[in-house]
Amino acid sequence: MDFKDIEKLGSLSPFELKDALIQVASESDRVMLNAGRGNPNFLATTPRYGFFQFGQFAMTEAERSYIYMEDVGGFPQREGIEDRFEIYVARNKNVEGVRFIAAAVSYVRDQMGLSAGDFIYEMCEAILGCNYPVPDRFLRLSEIIVGKYIHDEMIGSHPFQGNFDMYAVEGGTAAMTYLFNSLRENHIIEKGDTIALGMPIFTPYIEIPHLNDYMLEEVFIDAPPENNWQFTTKELDKLLDPKIKAFFLCNPSNPPSVKLSDEVLAHIAGIVKKRPDLILLTDDVYGTFADNFVSLFAICPYNTILVYSYSKYFGATGWRMGVVATHEKNVLDEKIAALPEPLRKELDHRYESITTTPRALKFIDRLVADSRTVALNHTAGLSTPVQAQMVMFSLFSLMDEPQNYKAAMKRIVHRRKEALYRALALPMPVDPNSVSYYHLLDWEEVATQMYGAEFAAWGVKRMKPNEALFEIAKESSVVLLPGRGFGGNHPSGRVSLANLNEYDYANIGRAVRNLADKYFALYQAEGGKAGGQAAEAASKGKTGKKGKK
Repeated sequence: MDFKDIEKLGSLSPFELKDALIQVASESDRVMLNAGRGNPNFLATTPRYGFFQFGQFAMTEAERSYIYMEDVGGFPQREGIEDRFEIYVARNKNVEGVRFIAAAVSYVRDQMGLSAGDFIYEMCEAILGCNYPVPDRFLRLSEIIVGKYIHDEMIGSHPFQGNFDMYAVEGGTAAMTYLFNSLRENHIIEKGDTIALGMPIFTPYIEIPHLNDYMLEEVFIDAPPENNWQFTTKELDKLLDPKIKAFFLCNPSNPPSVKLSDEVLAHIAGIVKKRPDLILLTDDVYGTFADNFVSLFAICPYNTILVYSYSKYFGATGWRMGVVATHEKNVLDEKIAALPEPLRKELDHRYESITTTPRALKFIDRLVADSRTVALNHTAGLSTPVQAQMVMFSLFSLMDEPQNYKAAMKRIVHRRKEALYRALALPMPVDPNSVSYYHLLDWEEVATQMYGAEFAAWGVKRMKPNEALFEIAKESSVVLLPGRGFGGNHPSGRVSLANLNEYDYANIGRAVRNLADKYFALYQAEGGKAGGQAAEAASKGKTGKKGKK
């Protein structure tokens, strides 16, 4: 692939560019190492065993009806279901997953104060998938249980007044799609309006506003690497501009995987006090990998839409499960209520087929209706088996009071990062706010550490955009994504630390090191001189002491 082709590909989303990189990386006989996608190669086993065992019990419930017919069952019966569940547990107590579901029922009853029988019945009906999701936004007890999980993980011990509503959706991607659509349909964000994006950010947040459905203006709020990927006060103060309707961000960030510091959270809260009309959307998919995570939803609940996905933490990308949460009292409902009367009448007409009081319809319920083009609201809702697995994941986390699973997840990605930097022969950056799910290798910074600032400046000027990614793919069959595709300002490569094994990250580190060595040899051939750690190491090798002969 020549440089002209590479330049053409530069306009693609990084996730589409990935296919071209995979093609190049696959041209050799080497094993391809695809660190370009964040699909984890680990998953939570216990709540999956629980799901399947609950499914086995649900089948015994279904088979209680229509026994005289072959291959036909009926709906579970609520009466006596708790007793039948206890008999099932006693008979199968040594089967993997059965103790978990028994513990889950106990937790729901004894710690949450919910009806064990109602919970068992809801789970059986959900797993069998024999009924429409009712309520359509979230199954009744499932919303309470998932809500407790979200509270524990996203809010923690931070003071929080009131309750919040949730909509179970097909992962974070569906949440984004539905939210952009409903914000537009309800005249909260109109074509030509301005939104702010916390950069770097998951690429679709940059791309969706440009679609002709939305045609939004974007203001970038930068979190530079030299500030440890934290937003600066100067950048955040852009949000004081009243023309900015909303601020969208990922926390922890994607791809640097750094959570917002307490100072940044406090500054955003101060801005919201000055701008109580500002909408915040926080995508907190990686928050569960962080220590003592506190979401912006906890700090500014009235103004914040929370998006969370179960995909990464539980290794559940194929399940497509996530939630959207809004506080019971929120700025979105206030904005709709304050619309000019002609627009309110327009919205009355839009939702009048599903309610006799459309003006009382909350934004989150409009979100549900809009996700099914309103007319199909009666069949809205996330697949009930998916909701049941979501509940199993939530209860697994809630019952894991020592947080053993969380500690294991953090160890996995941290060890991979260590392996990467050992092979790079560079000190691993230490940041207490980093969750290490992804890592950005800033080419200029890496080159500076290896061979000095002059070489780094030469390399950045010499190499075309994405050239380093294609060189690495060609020479080492390693696939990384371009950091600039996520709104980063520096040439860089995104390494997913989730989807390969430790020795693979060592090979990635060596591939990057080899590319730097190759270009340094070319730099020297053109008369350049070494600096940085390489020159320091050479000096130490000659003298035994730095700077002395």
